[in-house]
Amino acid sequence: MVTHLFPPERASLVGLLESLSVEQWQAETVCPGWSVKDVALHLLGDDLGLLSRRRDGFAPPEAPGEPGGWQEQMASLDRLNQTWVEAARRISPPLLRELLVFTGEATWRYLASLDPFALEGRVSWVGPEPVPNWLDVAREYTERWTHQQQIRDAVGVPGLKEPAFLGPVLATFVHALPRAFTGVQAPEGTAVEVVVGGEAGGCWVLTRTRDAWRLAVGTAAEPLARVALDAETAWRLWTKGIGQDAARAAVSIAGDRALGRRVLDAVAIIG
Repeated sequence: MVTHLFPPERASLVGLLESLSVEQWQAETVCPGWSVKDVALHLLGDDLGLLSRRRDGFAPPEAPGEPGGWQEQMASLDRLNQTWVEAARRISPPLLRELLVFTGEATWRYLASLDPFALEGRVSWVGPEPVPNWLDVAREYTERWTHQQQIRDAVGVPGLKEPAFLGPVLATFVHALPRAFTGVQAPEGTAVEVVVGGEAGGCWVLTRTRDAWRLAVGTAAEPLARVALDAETAWRLWTKGIGQDAARAAVSIAGDRALGRRVLDAVAIIG
């Protein structure tokens, strides 16, 4: 699992927040209506929610039932996130940093205690079925890494793009690709190769089986489509940081272009 990345990621975030001016705390981010402080509050909410829900098995009485479809799930989650952020805005920046240190360590210790291969996790952008804990933990890491990047973008302070940090993000995000190909009919054995360039990137293959598209690491001998994009475009595209129109200029598709364009439909973030 990627649990070893949680402490340095959180230390990087807290160090960044300590350096911010009053104006930078209020800077707008790519998240509509949310400032830098709001995104940091959202991260605190992520930690608290995970610890309460999974570690402690606590379900608050006011928690809504499971919505029916994907769009309804996203709308419900957006409402919950917005409610939390609005209520938590009374927390001061210094206290917020202290709380992020505390919840960050508690979150890391809990996630590190899990059996990596137990089917106990849920990753909505992968699918409705339980997934191994290692994938759910990796998703938790990408959530925190992505929101830190959104803060860094807003205040103009780059960082945490080294392959050791970005590589696992991309290797997790590609698990959203099979869902993006849901409903795409093709002969069994059809392959789509996806190449993310740079030291943090890699190569993956989507193969059509009898009833689904399956993802694997590696290359394809004769892919029907080959999609190549750089790491920066990949993570921003798959987390809705940029739209498909902006991404197309940096994406190369060889072979069946209609099939290859489905790679641009992947979404690897839930809030």
